[in-house]
Amino acid sequence: MKVRKAVIPAAGLGTRFLPATKAMPKEMLPIVDKPTIQFIVEEAKKSGIEDILIVTGKNKRSIEDHFDANPELEQDLQEKHKDKLLKLTQSITDLGVNLYYTRQPHPAGLGDAIYRAKSFVGDEPFVVMLGDDLMNDKEPLTKQLIDRYNKTHASTIAVMRVPHEEVSKYGVIDPSGEIESGLYNVQSFVEKPAVDEAPSDLAIIGRYLLTPEIFDILATQKPGRGGEIQLTDAIDTMNKTQRVFAHEFKGERHDVGNKEGYLETAIEYGLTHPETKDALRQYIIDLGTKLSRQNKNKKN
Repeated sequence: MKVRKAVIPAAGLGTRFLPATKAMPKEMLPIVDKPTIQFIVEEAKKSGIEDILIVTGKNKRSIEDHFDANPELEQDLQEKHKDKLLKLTQSITDLGVNLYYTRQPHPAGLGDAIYRAKSFVGDEPFVVMLGDDLMNDKEPLTKQLIDRYNKTHASTIAVMRVPHEEVSKYGVIDPSGEIESGLYNVQSFVEKPAVDEAPSDLAIIGRYLLTPEIFDILATQKPGRGGEIQLTDAIDTMNKTQRVFAHEFKGERHDVGNKEGYLETAIEYGLTHPETKDALRQYIIDLGTKLSRQNKNKKN
């Protein structure tokens, strides 16, 4: 069966970015001039996804507004002959995918957010795309997972090697053998293990391809770490009755879910943006010279 649906959880409170996220969704924080969630939707589109469900929460209405038409703005741009900006604005509405929305009334965990997509997904395989991870590769990571599914017809989770001291931040897999280059059988999935108990350095990153059987498991899944319904726990349960593979991503991952990662990503994207790359590069060079001079003065 063709993979044509995606679920994007966007109901989190964004507490790591307070006070900015007190009234503004974390997913709308811009990387240069584009909200992070737009990168995710564009990846889905490039991967062949046709229908996307965004699971939102309170104070997230601006996500819907962003992807909707804005006739007043478009008319103003047209009257002022700002044709490039008009085309850019209209392209956000005309991305070529169908967007749907539902709400998670209480922050009960990623597993609970995904369970709210049950009627949307039906009996089809689907992808889950987390907004904290922006992926760069020759081929979109979501498309890589779909290609794996087309061969195995099994759930496949994206993983990436991380420094061992950071494994406690992630779900981690216990691989039981590499079937082919970059594709692993998995013995178990462990949510945020202690560093000395982690079964590997292969961490689960923000892309999942799941079969609809996951919903039967989520329906009875007990709260796990943090008192929330953990998707990793449900995947581990499903792995006991049907194979769940892990696909190792070897491209570039940007974690925009924390302040440091967000700032680093904005700088890197700014260095490739046609309107900012030259001035930003010169600013970084000048800043490096200034910081070097300050360090020398401190030593003296």
